[in-house]
Amino acid sequence: MTVLGLGLMGAALAAAFHRAGHPTTVWTRSDRPGPDGTVRAATAAGAVAASPLVVVCVLDYRAAERVLDGDLEGRTVVNLTTGTPEQARELAARVAGRGGAYLDGAILANPSGVGSPATPVFHSGPPEVFRAHERTLAALGACTHLGADVGLAALYDTALLGIVYPAVTGYLQALALLGREGVSAAEFTPLAQGVLAAFPALLPAMAAQVDSGDYVTGEARLDMQVAAVEPLIEGGRARGVDTGLLEHVRSLMARAVAAGHGAADYSAVVEVLRAP
Repeated sequence: MTVLGLGLMGAALAAAFHRAGHPTTVWTRSDRPGPDGTVRAATAAGAVAASPLVVVCVLDYRAAERVLDGDLEGRTVVNLTTGTPEQARELAARVAGRGGAYLDGAILANPSGVGSPATPVFHSGPPEVFRAHERTLAALGACTHLGADVGLAALYDTALLGIVYPAVTGYLQALALLGREGVSAAEFTPLAQGVLAAFPALLPAMAAQVDSGDYVTGEARLDMQVAAVEPLIEGGRARGVDTGLLEHVRSLMARAVAAGHGAADYSAVVEVLRAP
């Protein structure tokens, strides 16, 4: 198989395929060597020609199309570059126009996690194409096929990273706040882990509220929660910590209350997220 792109993630992909026993050809624009045991092609076209399965992991979709040099007839392209659903569908059409099959994909891990059975890897595109290469792609992690629409992997990637980045930023904000009072990150982190571990159990009920449009349970009124956020912001400001994340959350909550959801649970915030 072939891997195009040898940044941190691309190199991790090539190494994982090689460890799984797949002869792996690599190419990168910078001409850096690939992981031990892989074969470096002199050109992108040569790398594409070397294998029926071509995995791409580069900066963006424009770069992905540029490196897909040579004959794609009868080959399968698996693009693991971060992008939008629209970009995935456009590139799939271009690959199909050149005689190739296309799967889009996303890996929710840092390079060090590539190859772990616990690492989520999403793919989308024709089911028969995924099935033909599923065993090979399993070298990267726990593969899930999301559907025939090639844009689904990018859509899910956008959604999940939209959870991850705010959550991690909130954790860092907490560390900045506590650090002002001499509390170390190591001291606080076990408490944070315990609190965060309780959140997955809340998601199914929130999902049911969002799907039904009924957000009122009487357990936690949104108008009361807006008031509860104020001292959190004040505490951060008093300690010279950036409070922009919490201020945005307060703004969303206030808009939901103004739209008539004051008696609702926090899930009602989805209504203002749908109508920015």
